[in-house]
Amino acid sequence: MKRELLSLIAHTDHPIAAPLTDESVSSLLDRAVSREDARVLDLGCGSGEWLLRALARFPRLQAVGVDLSGPALAEARERAEKLGVGDRLTLHEQDADDFTDPDGFDLVLCVGAAHAFDGLPGTLAATSRHLAPGGRLLVGDGYFEREPTEEAKEMLGDSGDLKAVMRQVTDAGLVPVHAHLSTRHELDAYEWAWTGSLAAWALDHPEDPDRAQALEVSAVHRDEWLNVYRDTWGFITLVLRQLG
Repeated sequence: MKRELLSLIAHTDHPIAAPLTDESVSSLLDRAVSREDARVLDLGCGSGEWLLRALARFPRLQAVGVDLSGPALAEARERAEKLGVGDRLTLHEQDADDFTDPDGFDLVLCVGAAHAFDGLPGTLAATSRHLAPGGRLLVGDGYFEREPTEEAKEMLGDSGDLKAVMRQVTDAGLVPVHAHLSTRHELDAYEWAWTGSLAAWALDHPEDPDRAQALEVSAVHRDEWLNVYRDTWGFITLVLRQLG
């Protein structure tokens, strides 16, 4: 099974691909969307959950999503039509780093997809270049709440602590106007949903040739979370504006 399909299944019960509750997502969107008719871009949108929620919440909002996963984008299109917001959603199957638009956006999102830009500094640069004047960024990434093991650094990347994250933000010429630190409940709920959805799919499809792989990926991920990074890893989601 391709990684993109594994990820799609793993997010069945937690479609926001980040450790955030529905209430946290709604609050962040309210802080990040500055106008009712905003143009919003999500780089690495996956199945488009952030955009779908924004479109449902703001009836005049226009949304654009970019992702490499054809199956995820197909799911986003299908759900958009069911929600009645398909006419306000445009999706592009391409590398997010190659996407261009001449008009700029009022809000650019990249939550939980910083790996696509080799980390937070690259993510901040990639998202900032799409901002219209006065626009905002909604960016989420992991950090270490306390000193991690070398194994955790190797597994998740050496993102540094919260102070290091904030230095990267200010070095990029950005100003935080709001932030959310995921709670222990949010962090654990996300991991249980990720591993549980994949395991449940495997158990529900005993004849599928990918069953064994799905069970193995679920078990390995659960073991890594519980034994390597659960006690040290955190997640921050920031609403940012450009300095100037």
